[in-house]
Amino acid sequence: MNHSLKEKLPTRARYGILSLVFINVIINYMDRSNISVAASAMGKDLALNSVQLGLLFSAFGWAYSFLQIPGGWMVDRFGPRVMYTISLCTWSLVTLFQGFSRGFFSLFGLRLATGAFEAPAFPANNRIVTSWFPDKERASAIAMYTSGQFVGLAFLTPVLTTIQAYVSWRGLFIITGAVGIIWSVVWYLVYRDPKQSKKASKEELAYIAEGGGLIDPKENQKQDKQKLQWKDLKETLSHRKLWGIYLGQFAVNSTLWFFLTWFPTYLVQYRGLDFIKTGFLASLPFLAAFIGVLISGFVSDYMVKRGVTMGVARKTPIIIGLLLSIAIIGANYVDNTALIIVFMTIAFFGNGLASITWSLVSQLAPKHLVGLTGGVFNFIGSLASIIVPIVIGYLAKGGNFAPALVFIAVLAFLGALSYILLVGKVERIVPNELAENKGNLHM
Repeated sequence: MNHSLKEKLPTRARYGILSLVFINVIINYMDRSNISVAASAMGKDLALNSVQLGLLFSAFGWAYSFLQIPGGWMVDRFGPRVMYTISLCTWSLVTLFQGFSRGFFSLFGLRLATGAFEAPAFPANNRIVTSWFPDKERASAIAMYTSGQFVGLAFLTPVLTTIQAYVSWRGLFIITGAVGIIWSVVWYLVYRDPKQSKKASKEELAYIAEGGGLIDPKENQKQDKQKLQWKDLKETLSHRKLWGIYLGQFAVNSTLWFFLTWFPTYLVQYRGLDFIKTGFLASLPFLAAFIGVLISGFVSDYMVKRGVTMGVARKTPIIIGLLLSIAIIGANYVDNTALIIVFMTIAFFGNGLASITWSLVSQLAPKHLVGLTGGVFNFIGSLASIIVPIVIGYLAKGGNFAPALVFIAVLAFLGALSYILLVGKVERIVPNELAENKGNLHM
């Protein structure tokens, strides 16, 4: 009898899957941001100026951004288990090779390759969470895996700076690359989609499906097994509310990419701080962002469970977070190290608060285009990884970093306006073709 009761209790396999995605995100962001830790030593070793550093910081974004749409489509077509394994292994291998680069051009090419191979990662994350979690738990789940990018860097930044101190910036790339290669094997061996999982009970699968989780992506994406159709891409670009989250994501990523690229260099070269000390100070804003994203996700889901509309519950933390990110401009008006870090910490806490944006992709995208919509969303958002590092490099060329911080603050403000004015009511979009057919039936 006890055994029978145990069989009827829903399992919690989805949280094990979430922990795997969390580790994926930590490794993902470690490999895209390790160059920021290496930048000062690498710049001296390879005789790089601020414009060249800006171009190197942006190289990742060129390939990453422009491959988001095909990356999202490939996740829909081949599934996250296969695509994530290939993505993890290849970007980690290229990261390892960066430790052997001899100049600007070889390093630039390898950073392009890192971005190319990381492209399917976040569309895959979104696909996994949409499959494994019901609507009412999705913001918390997205907050948990998104927090990996912040908590990983909060605790890893001092570790990475210490590793570099002992084995040089070349050793830093080699070690971080090796970690990802090993983890790609673990991922392939452990991950399964809900319907293929032996750890998820029928009760858990029913709970997920009844709550809006897409436990069998194949049922909703039969046409994606054919080939990428331009009408599908047009669909993802023809709705105002989708453009609201696309432009908002560009703003969120603008603050993020400042911290992922220029922040340690800003502290060392423009504020004159010690390199090792910078590693520990640079971790504080990341820790604040980690706290921010967890607060955002759990508060948002709590609001939904209390009967608050989906739009208010999801958009409120994002808008507040973007407005808080404007605080970065305060660092221009202080010289005290503690105050500089305070303003940076408030700004990045806000960025964490705004980082549940993927929950709106899950809620708004047409059911059969979740991966492709995620690809477009991440493509437009990731243009910030190209534009922001380069613009900062030029703005800081004369030795004054203040205009760069103003630039970041303005983008955050425009992002808040995008969510306020464009997104509107949060509900899943009916494809234009279906909407027209439904309208004709009513006529």
